[in-house]
Amino acid sequence: MSVPTRRFGRTEIQMPVLTCGGMRYQQGWDDLEPEKIDSKIQENLEATVHRALELGINHIETARGYGPSEMQLGWVLPNIEREKYLLQTKIGVKDTAAEMLEVFETSMNYLKVDYVDFLSIHGINLEEHIGTCLKKGGCLEAIRQLQKEGRVRHVGFSTHAGPEVVVPACETGEFDYVNLHWYYIYDQLHWPMVEAAAGQDMGVFIISPNDKGGMLYQPTEKMSALTKPLTPMQWNALYCLSRPEVHTLSIGASRPSDFDEHVEAVSNHWNSPLVGEIEQRITESLKKDLGAEWMNQWFRGLPHYPDAPGQINVREILRLWTFDKGLDLREFAKMRYNLLGNAEHWFPGQQAAKVDGHDWSCLAASPFADRIPDILKEAHALFHVDKEAKRLSES
Repeated sequence: MSVPTRRFGRTEIQMPVLTCGGMRYQQGWDDLEPEKIDSKIQENLEATVHRALELGINHIETARGYGPSEMQLGWVLPNIEREKYLLQTKIGVKDTAAEMLEVFETSMNYLKVDYVDFLSIHGINLEEHIGTCLKKGGCLEAIRQLQKEGRVRHVGFSTHAGPEVVVPACETGEFDYVNLHWYYIYDQLHWPMVEAAAGQDMGVFIISPNDKGGMLYQPTEKMSALTKPLTPMQWNALYCLSRPEVHTLSIGASRPSDFDEHVEAVSNHWNSPLVGEIEQRITESLKKDLGAEWMNQWFRGLPHYPDAPGQINVREILRLWTFDKGLDLREFAKMRYNLLGNAEHWFPGQQAAKVDGHDWSCLAASPFADRIPDILKEAHALFHVDKEAKRLSES
């Protein structure tokens, strides 16, 4: 059994539609001395990598920010023929080329490879990050040098941002691919980003479809019922891949068996009419519960968070409220909502703790301008918890 592949944009690489993501099988989120690595955790990581390769999932991705992931991969990758796998790592936005080169050397020393197939600038999440990367003497200049040396084949960027940042970053023409968030529950808001990447013939790598796509590894009863006979994870994967503009989905496997559900889906239900039938079923259910007008237009005319009172992230909050109300995604909504204001540029904007007393004229273009302030207050009451939320990499 081997997963299908797709041309990864202008890189011309045949990319497996599933990627072995390297942020869940490593030991913790801090760099560790080698002797601190538990042998059983390392054995599990190696077994997971080998299982991925057996299945045709030959794209392995990691990041400098994933604790000891690079180091632990560096203990297994040199024992595998280099042409048998594609490797991506990611390095955060740096102010200078010198800083980027220094961190790159750290990554390469850990990974113990001569080159990486893909190097992402990790976390282009703010408009100013684009200028920082592209300026003379900036980090992209360093990557171009590494490409000339043959140590980096293709350059991309990863992002947790929306269209205001991602579309212009794609349109610079400087990047071969992008790692971004897009799935059914992000469809209306983030599809322009996928279109922008496709317009530049960029590879499109979908980040965390199972977790950020609705915590689908712990599906709600309603979601499970709506996606039968597929599981929510299987349907979401096939939904994403039903768009030819999407090339690969990251599967953040913590053990070898974590690939099985996804491989079964792409092996046995590729191009199945089930995918569209389930999408229609979910959409009809949402319209029944929330109204067709809301589902067709809730996302229109909403301000970008810097333009909203108190920088309240109206778009994200309405998205969470919509899919909690429609698909019972309460735990997911709480998890994401409480990152607002607590995760810096990785999840920007603020919660709706203070809605009254503001001028909401920024909602004038929304067909639901009169309803939205009350919905924001309701969302805060439903989702807010009195503790500081942390991103997975900070847990």
